[in-house]
Amino acid sequence: MTETTATGGAVEISQQGPIATVTLSNPGRRNTMTEAMWRALEPACARLADDASVRAVVVRGAGTDFSTGADISDLSSILRDEDTGLQDGGAVAAGEAALAGLHKPTIAAVEGYCLGGAWQIAAACDIRLASSDARFGITPARIGIVYPTAGIERLVRIAGPATAKFLLFSGDFVGAERACALGLVQAVHPAETFWEEVGTFVQRLASRSQLSIQAMKDIVDTVVAGDGAGEDRGSELRRASDHWQHLMAGAGAVDAEAGIGAFLTKGTPEFTWNGGRDTQRRTAGATS
Repeated sequence: MTETTATGGAVEISQQGPIATVTLSNPGRRNTMTEAMWRALEPACARLADDASVRAVVVRGAGTDFSTGADISDLSSILRDEDTGLQDGGAVAAGEAALAGLHKPTIAAVEGYCLGGAWQIAAACDIRLASSDARFGITPARIGIVYPTAGIERLVRIAGPATAKFLLFSGDFVGAERACALGLVQAVHPAETFWEEVGTFVQRLASRSQLSIQAMKDIVDTVVAGDGAGEDRGSELRRASDHWQHLMAGAGAVDAEAGIGAFLTKGTPEFTWNGGRDTQRRTAGATS
């Protein structure tokens, strides 16, 4: 299945078993993201959220680059917020939020260039794996724009304020190993075996309990989103915990039974729960 844009590029969705792949494709342009491509992310994520057969999602670029980011020639339109008229997110923020809000585990598989707005796509995923040939750059200072607030906030939460300032102020490109040291990615694999490593890891995630993964994704995101302290933050965490504890005692009990039973018999569990959006908390966080 494919979400095709009207301007040549496309956001393509394919599936092999329980794993769906979202491919950013703009041939000949290093997968530069047009406005239509950004807007295609939202319906693509909605489709993946509703498909019970999908247990993990990989986001990648077509060919040998992840993406060189938003189409600079149409940047004012891409970033325009229709409510305020300011260039503080627009289609970029909508696409990023849709990906971050997907309740299933998401993995950005980055090879080649991952620049500018493409970093926001990678950052919106739960986990980032990089090929040894990957290069990252967060580049608003190179073109004289103010980065959308949502993207800055996510970068600070991932890498911390000092690293965020270093990357944003300089606009410098960093290689995969440096990106890993800065906390931008979780693992670096040799280019020659990168896709084999990605496949093995994602298959492992797909075999795990989706009740556990989806619950922990919600709880971790709730912790990260709780910038304040005190009763409000504690209340939100309690709501998250209560929600998932009730599910584990109800419809999700099949996963606990399978996991505990396999552990006691030294077998391999077969987890079957894969709740849809109707099992998610309405106030679940969407940060990574």
